[in-house]
Amino acid sequence: MRGRVTAAFGRHYEIDTGKGLLQGYPRGKKSVFACGDEVEILPQGEGQGAIVELHPRRSLLWRSDAFREKLIAANLSHIAIVVATEPGFSDLLLSRCIAAAESQGITPLIILNKSDLSAGLPLARERLAPFVALGYQLIELSALEGAEKLRPWLENRHSILVGQSGMGKSTLTNALIPGAKAATREISTALDTGKHTTTFARLYPLGEDGWMIDSPGLQAFGLAHLGEEELAEAFVEFRPFLGQCRFRDCRHEAEPGCAILASVASGEINVRRFEHYRSIKAEIAEARRLNPGW
Repeated sequence: MRGRVTAAFGRHYEIDTGKGLLQGYPRGKKSVFACGDEVEILPQGEGQGAIVELHPRRSLLWRSDAFREKLIAANLSHIAIVVATEPGFSDLLLSRCIAAAESQGITPLIILNKSDLSAGLPLARERLAPFVALGYQLIELSALEGAEKLRPWLENRHSILVGQSGMGKSTLTNALIPGAKAATREISTALDTGKHTTTFARLYPLGEDGWMIDSPGLQAFGLAHLGEEELAEAFVEFRPFLGQCRFRDCRHEAEPGCAILASVASGEINVRRFEHYRSIKAEIAEARRLNPGW
């Protein structure tokens, strides 16, 4: 019986077979399935079954550090990265999410939530300007009143909402999918961060042939699984200059004749985005030093 993983709880999965939900369990010790995966399941008792096959994935969103990896979602067409006017958001985390998406051919969307809070709107727009300049779609809205503005971008697509805690992902889910009942909680203003409300990813139907995944708040998004060339390619503004450096093995650090460095100096590549690239690259190098298995 074929089905799709709609929620993952460690080694325990909820699977939609089109005829109802089953609780699925992997055979063997490995548990390598993600929300959105298409699987074959062998029914075993009422409402349960063994997962016996994983169908090929069209994309996989995941994060990793030196010693751990976390599968987030599979078979995505779009990733909606939710930021807000408050609490403050990390533009470095935004670059990380976009790089992960670009490496898998997933289309990024940037959602600026709480745009009705006008005091923080100019600064948020300023921080997002380098991403808009690259052509990434920015959608400004208020989840409490204008979430329907997001529906045309996600309906009948295979998408996921990601972002830091407190950005309003669960509020958006509740607004777009009546009955989702995703928990929402007040922001912890003292820490300038949100309290975790979603503890596992869950997939909801959205449109006739689409679905959307609400995911737990992210505080980190390691990319240790990306090689140096993959990371550079995931920064779209680098692509016209890759292969144009004087040295074939250029690492874009301090080498003479580096096309990337020249483009940063000329303003063709945003300085802040280049800082993000260097930060992620250094983190990947350290992860591989600690774990040569990468």
